[in-house]
Amino acid sequence: MKYLLPIVFAALSTSAGAAGDAAAGKAAAATCVACHGANGVSAIPTYPNLAGQKEGYLLAQLKAFKSGERKGAAAAIMAPMAAGLSDQAMMDLAAYFSQMDAAK
Repeated sequence: MKYLLPIVFAALSTSAGAAGDAAAGKAAAATCVACHGANGVSAIPTYPNLAGQKEGYLLAQLKAFKSGERKGAAAAIMAPMAAGLSDQAMMDLAAYFSQMDAAK
């Protein structure tokens, strides 16, 4: 068990080190703005704001929607959106929205 912890941390740091390209994410975000707003702040109260969220969190959510791990009403909307995204596109989108100012 004591040997497992360093392996887990190494895996997490490796995946966290994989950076997305915010410029490419901006181009890929055209579909996202309909619900999440052009500035990443949704005008619809039930849709989450993406601006300023942590990059790792956004990436994890996109992957969970794509894999089917996330269930519920949000998944019914987001799973088809995430289905066509490559791993790189998800990283790019996460990078883009994470660098946005949540106050705007």
